[in-house]
Amino acid sequence: MATIVDPHLAMVRPVTPRTPEGCEECLRVHSPWVHLRLCLTCGHVGCCDSSPLKHARWHAGSVAHPVVQSFEPGEDWRWCYVHEALV
Repeated sequence: MATIVDPHLAMVRPVTPRTPEGCEECLRVHSPWVHLRLCLTCGHVGCCDSSPLKHARWHAGSVAHPVVQSFEPGEDWRWCYVHEALV
């Protein structure tokens, strides 16, 4: 069986986390988060779908940067919001 490569992986770039201390928007509004996700196109750090405000998903949809990586220690998986799948 052939593996299908997600076309959004072409948007992945070497990035530096813009706010390594936490979710960019949550830090601004003093909101809690559960887990963090790093945008692999621009370095935005956003909170996960289990967090109250879901900033990583909001960022992916608002600026069309669909691929994130877990920004949690010890995790190295990537997710495509368009395909709702690990990549």
